[in-house]
Amino acid sequence: MAAEQPPWTLTIPSDLRLLGLARAFVEAICQVAGLDERTTHAIVLATDEATNNVMRHAHQGTPDAQVQIQCYVRPDGIEIHLHDEGQPFDLSTVPDLDPAELRVGGRGVFIMRTIMDELSCHPRGERGNILRMVKRCLCRSPYSAGA
Repeated sequence: MAAEQPPWTLTIPSDLRLLGLARAFVEAICQVAGLDERTTHAIVLATDEATNNVMRHAHQGTPDAQVQIQCYVRPDGIEIHLHDEGQPFDLSTVPDLDPAELRVGGRGVFIMRTIMDELSCHPRGERGNILRMVKRCLCRSPYSAGA
């Protein structure tokens, strides 16, 4: 069995102006993994929603807080971890929304749940969380474990 490859990692200040950088990073990882355009777009969208939520809600506009995005490329998919510095967050408290409901905002977790195959959030110590998102798909990359 091949050793697990270390994650590709991006750490940025919690500044909404840097969302484009986070999107470009995840898109580049998806391209390295050999994912098709549709799957890449979906993963980038889910990660953008997650990063936006961290910056707006977990960090409440505090630019000196850090967001770390880790991408693990595996033969059977991509796993993304978002590390934040916010208060502990229980993902299970976010209700499932009716997609037909008209409202402004509140769709980020719905989008992440819809796009990704696995979604979980765990506290990391006294402060901060790790949001884990998994998309199962065929990765054709020399960087995926076991390739």
